[in-house]
Parts: sequence; structure tokens; C-alpha cells
Amino acid sequence: QTKDAVLIADRHAVQDVKKVVEKIKADGRHEHHMHREVYRPWGKYDSIDAGERYQVKRITVKPGEGLSVQMHHHRAEHWVVVAGTARVTINGEVKLLG
Repeated sequence: QTKDAVLIADRHAVQDVKKVVEKIKADGRHEHHMHREVYRPWGKYDSIDAGERYQVKRITVKPGEGLSVQMHHHRAEHWVVVAGTARVTINGEVKLLG
């Protein structure tokens, strides 16, 4: 069981999951190649929700680790520090949040 899916099947029918994946692919869904929860060396993120013009992720950063600086010309990012303290760089200015 993962946040992506739960498989309940007779142990003799487990290989039939391939048929489910093929159906997901045929329907043009992204779940066959994109996982909801993704682990990185700096921590992990969980893609909670997404729509045509938005995406919501819960990002967990390990203590002492960091993400690379990003620049986006066609989208805005809004961050909420839920626990701990984050050192962020915004337009070249370093700030502590938390």
C-alpha cells in the first residue's frame, strides 16, 4: 500500500496488475509513470493535488539539506513552513522563515 494505490488481489492473480497499468496508459493517465510521492537526496515531495493551472505539493526537506535555486518566469510559488526553520533566497535576499 502506498499513497499511489492499494492492491487487493488473490495471490494467484497479482500479475494481472499489468492489465490495470495498460488500461491506465491507454486512458492517457499519468499514474503509470509518475508517482505521487517522490524521494530525493534532500528529502521528498508528495503531489497532493493538481489542476490545469495549479499544483500542490507537500515538500519535506531533511535537516541540513537544501533544494537548488529555481527561477520561474511563467508561474508563482507559494511556500508555507509548517515545522522547523527554512533559509530561503528570494530575489537574491536570504531570509529565515518558520
